[in-house]
Amino acid sequence: MASTLPLSQSHSFSTIKLPNRVPKSTPAPSSFLFSKKTSSLSSQLTLSSTRRHTVVVAATTTEMPKKQSKGGFVDEMRAVAMKLHTRDQSREGEKEPEGPPVVKWEPSINGYLRFLVDSKLVYDTLEAIVEKAPHPSYAEFRNTGLERSEALKKDLEWFKEQGHEIPEPSSPGISYARYLEELSEKDPQAFICHFYNTYFAHTAGGRMIGKKVAEMILDKKELEFYKWEGNLSKLLQNVRDKLNEVAANWSREEKDHCLEETEKSFKHSGEILRLILS
Repeated sequence: MASTLPLSQSHSFSTIKLPNRVPKSTPAPSSFLFSKKTSSLSSQLTLSSTRRHTVVVAATTTEMPKKQSKGGFVDEMRAVAMKLHTRDQSREGEKEPEGPPVVKWEPSINGYLRFLVDSKLVYDTLEAIVEKAPHPSYAEFRNTGLERSEALKKDLEWFKEQGHEIPEPSSPGISYARYLEELSEKDPQAFICHFYNTYFAHTAGGRMIGKKVAEMILDKKELEFYKWEGNLSKLLQNVRDKLNEVAANWSREEKDHCLEETEKSFKHSGEILRLILS
């Protein structure tokens, strides 16, 4: 039987089907919940109805509890993200629910591999852009400790060793990578929005997704994708400080333009996350 998931943040998961299991390892942290809302990163996974009745949409940009924030433009970025949630998803949400949640959750190994492959393409692209730094401010974000490309490479090698065929990148990842490359050249404020949302969302909602998928289909194997060297809170704060420093040189119009890109970031990330259930 597939998992039937509650809406309330205080509830836990009910009976879950464990398909396509592979060798066990160690668990990942945290948990997550579900609600219906497409094209939005939330502090839960979000579902919408399709012919298969389950589509995963996105993960959170609320990377740490609000009390840990140090102010500055990053707080504005976080606030915009939270306003795109519904009240069911977050106390700070302002969006109206669009209908009852679809709560059937059946990830597969093949779908998860597609998600990891497309995610790696996006992180490869982000990290190559930062290294090349077509705009000087991007160089501030080299070697932050949040990089995920090498971790994903190790994970895909592990899956290959287990006998799984690694797919080629698919349309969601290819489209997003191309979009990031275009933005990086002509629109640094928009690019920084995607940089922030991609890396910070993965440290919160991304880990929640990883834990639940690991529990369901990987015998609690904790992938390298969900591990960081050093203190993650300090790594995140260092990047927040750099983001605030970069944004301090922007006009109010440029800051607003960055914030306006948030929903597009959610859209692209959601399309990649949906691959988990493909």
